[in-house]
Amino acid sequence: MTSRYFLVPKAPSETMDEKPTIYDENYPSRRLLDVIGDKWKPIVLIILGKGTKRYGELQRCLPDVSKKMLTQTLRALESDGLLKRTVYAEVPPKVEYELTPLGQSFLEPVMALCQWASDHGDDLDAVQSCRKKSLRRKRPLQGDD
Repeated sequence: MTSRYFLVPKAPSETMDEKPTIYDENYPSRRLLDVIGDKWKPIVLIILGKGTKRYGELQRCLPDVSKKMLTQTLRALESDGLLKRTVYAEVPPKVEYELTPLGQSFLEPVMALCQWASDHGDDLDAVQSCRKKSLRRKRPLQGDD
């Protein structure tokens, strides 16, 4: 039995049915990548997978992220339905973030991707090295006019 994940989709012109193909913006994997395809979303999901956190706790877990970027990431995850933001009527205001049931179910594939990255660290290092070399070749040399 072949896995459905390894089937090569037909080109849009080759099919007459209404099922989306990999070229279609509504294809499930493309929609998935739209949801998690930024630097901080998967990391925030993993942190919230360990339990409810306040903004300051998240910020301490992510010292490399700016306040603006963390806020944008949290808003995007909330609008995607992956996290719930609860505001308490207190002074000072208290806000907590936690994963929704959808976010909890989404955590499994995110963790699988993280595990793959851990298992293929050397491969990822090689890819990153090639990218850096490519960028250096594209940059004009100083003094060339």
